[in-house]
Amino acid sequence: KDHYLLEYSSSYVAETTSNWFRKRTSRTMKFSCLTLLATLALYSVDSFTPGKKTNNSFRRQISQKVISSEEVETYPAAARIINTPKFNEVCDTVGVTLTRFMDELSIHNPESRELTSLFGAVATACKAISNTVKRSQLPKSNTLGYEGAVNIQGEDQKKLDVITNDILKRALRFTGKLGVLASEEEDKPVDLAGKVSEEILYDQGDMFVAVFDPLDGSSNVDAGIPTGTIIGIYEHDGECVIDFECMPDCEEDEIVCMANTLQPGDKLVAAAYCLYSSSTFFVLTLGDGTYGFTLDENLGEFILSHPKIQMPETSSIYSMNESKSWQWDEPLQKVVDGWRRGTGKSGKTFTSRYIGSMVGDVHRTLLYGGVFGYPADQSSQNGKLRLLYEGSPMSYIIEQAGGLSTTGTQRVMEIVPSDVHQRVPIVMGSKNDVQEIIDAYAEAGAK
Repeated sequence: KDHYLLEYSSSYVAETTSNWFRKRTSRTMKFSCLTLLATLALYSVDSFTPGKKTNNSFRRQISQKVISSEEVETYPAAARIINTPKFNEVCDTVGVTLTRFMDELSIHNPESRELTSLFGAVATACKAISNTVKRSQLPKSNTLGYEGAVNIQGEDQKKLDVITNDILKRALRFTGKLGVLASEEEDKPVDLAGKVSEEILYDQGDMFVAVFDPLDGSSNVDAGIPTGTIIGIYEHDGECVIDFECMPDCEEDEIVCMANTLQPGDKLVAAAYCLYSSSTFFVLTLGDGTYGFTLDENLGEFILSHPKIQMPETSSIYSMNESKSWQWDEPLQKVVDGWRRGTGKSGKTFTSRYIGSMVGDVHRTLLYGGVFGYPADQSSQNGKLRLLYEGSPMSYIIEQAGGLSTTGTQRVMEIVPSDVHQRVPIVMGSKNDVQEIIDAYAEAGAK
């Protein structure tokens, strides 16, 4: 099991799965039949009576359909709203697997059941990426170095950037729950087929939009520095009506409407990151707390190791690139200088801990408390981190753990992206320390 989970060759997985089921068909047939009968019993007889509408929640689990422009309006966004989930005691039990965690979520929150398969795919992709990163240092891996191409941000693409991007795309594409996705390594949002096609395949059930940074910190991977994957999940907006006649020559604004990725962070359904370091960590939030899992490589499963993470409200650590501190905004300079001297609001003398990999720095900040930031400076007046697939998902995780995230003047989660690759200055971390920065900007603005 562990071997074929980490090997992401689809042909190998298909062959292994087929053989597994062939050998066990006789054992599992009775159980499968009982399971089917139990499932059908959950739905009323009326759902299957001729002339009556089939139960939507059952129908969307068993069918898919290519929809036309006339049918878009029959699936309103209001029908797909996912509320703050409820968790039982199992979800707070150290040692429970991610699979069981998501199963419990779907039992107690039926409207969220489609997230189970989506995060199952994300977890499998993270295992595959973790294995790829570990093996990248081997002489024959052929995964280090540059690909020879440049991404949309003008950054040289490393081979691992491209490989990990493809792994996530494959994993998410075949869940049947995803409408479109946007990635750091893609020029613009892509649909399920990876291109703007004449017909777009939509699941009849809940549709999601995935945004991700496949390998944050990839510039450090050659030196063995921790790297990570960042993922954000939004609902697909059924009110965004597509003019199918424009394809494949749609205008940019129509493509943006179709992709539906430009949503503020407070519209996120879920967010997660995977950290590839001394262990492989999977941290996620579904809107009611932040949970941390650690990969048990012997079992091939993510195990809950940090239930309901709560950040310390005050800390004594900050993580910023101080080589550019003289270029920061004056309010931020004053606060950080006070932290160094021990004259800040907390009275503590701060220490600096900076890796240069966002996932690594945020993970430490999440567990130990502190402030992580990549503020604006003279060379990057809008900051360097991307709002959609770095800033918003990580801000959601931090806020759900009791922290704050700001640009200094605005809550990051409230910013509506104007572009898929829009950059913003970001400071996030322990509540009281980040609030000190917010107050400093407010005081400077009032003068």
